Amino acid sequence: MAFRRSGIYKTADELRRLVAPGLLTAASLDAVQSAVRPGVSTLELDAVAEAVIRDGGGEPNFMLVPGYRHTVCASVGDEVVHGIPGARVLAAGDLVSVDSGAQLDGWNGDSARSFVLDDAGRPDVVAERRRLNEVTEQSLWHGIAALASASHLNEVGGAIEDYIDGQGDFGIIEDYTGHGIGRSMHEDPPVFNYRVRGRGPAVRPGLVIAIEPMVTSGGIDTVTHDDGWTVTTRDGSMAAHWEHSIAVHDGGIWVLTAQDGGAAGLAPLGVTPVRIA
Repeated sequence: MAFRRSGIYKTADELRRLVAPGLLTAASLDAVQSAVRPGVSTLELDAVAEAVIRDGGGEPNFMLVPGYRHTVCASVGDEVVHGIPGARVLAAGDLVSVDSGAQLDGWNGDSARSFVLDDAGRPDVVAERRRLNEVTEQSLWHGIAALASASHLNEVGGAIEDYIDGQGDFGIIEDYTGHGIGRSMHEDPPVFNYRVRGRGPAVRPGLVIAIEPMVTSGGIDTVTHDDGWTVTTRDGSMAAHWEHSIAVHDGGIWVLTAQDGGAAGLAPLGVTPVRIA
């Protein structure tokens, strides 16, 4: 999915317009979280998310990407991102990542969560997958916390990498990054999930980004399937994916795709998000 080049800093009014699509995106994933269980197909999860977005007056922004016809990407097991919803039925022990987005009044939200389904017969497998999922989610919160005090954007990737490296032997996908978001779902600047050369753009009011670490239990090399969308790990290792859209404003930061603005996730890290006025 290509980035749209545009000015990366929004006005105060534009930041306010991004709140509603962020909340609608969060609501779509809340509904998916309530529905995800063994026996449910990824296409059924897609329908759940679409209904919430359309009932809220929005439209699924993934459908606005040329060639993509679904509301969410549903990636299972070794699928990293861009899994196409279909007849696949989720089974006990599955790790499934669901990426959703809503466009409302011309503005966009984008967020992803991963889930590990219970499997009483394979507690060790479930524990390993939950550990991967927990590390991925917490790496996202560490990245968001770093944004709150960063002078330049690439400090976020350094914070994500440092946290993951401190948790054990996990792989950070480098083929895909986060991005800016606003009028288009994918805008400049790229948001790296690892340390890179250069500082990146200044973190100042008006910056709105989607941070989305993708982490594996093995290697970082990926393969894109013949469908042109589904990306899997080359070595078959499990992958998890978490994402939030975040706005930097005069008062601080606000997680647009969290119902509480990120308060619960950031509290353990000593950061208090500030609502956009």
